Amino acid sequence: MLLEIKNVCKKYGKKEILKDINLSLPSGKIIGLLGKNGSGKTTLIKLINGLLSLDKGEILIDGNKVGVESKKIISYLPERNYLNVHKSVKDIIDYFGDFYENFDKDKAYKLLDNLDIKVGDKLSTMSKGMREKVELALVMSRKAKLYILDEPMGGVDPATRDYILDTILNNFNEGASILMSTHMISDIERVLDEVIFINDGKITRYDEADKLRKNSGKSIDEIFREDFKC
Repeated sequence: MLLEIKNVCKKYGKKEILKDINLSLPSGKIIGLLGKNGSGKTTLIKLINGLLSLDKGEILIDGNKVGVESKKIISYLPERNYLNVHKSVKDIIDYFGDFYENFDKDKAYKLLDNLDIKVGDKLSTMSKGMREKVELALVMSRKAKLYILDEPMGGVDPATRDYILDTILNNFNEGASILMSTHMISDIERVLDEVIFINDGKITRYDEADKLRKNSGKSIDEIFREDFKC
């Protein structure tokens, strides 16, 4: 398995955020991590990326514990903008090229050109949506084994979402997997191979998307709304 999560627990103070999470995710799949705000999605993603420490359990990425080796094979798009807004896009491409051995500069330039982004522009001159496009292009330009995207379409208008989704679909490394966290289920469900529902820090569903739709006669979005209704 590409990603193995075993008995993972995480607290913030006395509050339990993740409660005994167990998951095994294969290669070559697009997987949706779906849940309401505060359900534990981002905490789980940060643990996989080594940005938080485990309270209990183990996470293995391609057989490696979270650390230097795992970070080499994960390409991560966080929920919040993280790039230096005073730098030009070209400067940031150069930085990524120096920092990541698996970063493809030519691919980055091509993706940015397709997104109508001028590499001489500074991020400070761009809208939030444009900066998110830059970040997505950079993440998808790495030859990673696991792409983790936390709300990749949160800041773009509806007309741009399909284009962003196609950018993701057409540019991840062959044989790799994508783990995508989002609350915009209807926008992405057409591309999902598998879905994980997380609620109150627990995994409540993990299944193939087509199987869920066939067995229920409903869309993933409709199933989600039923499972998570207030």
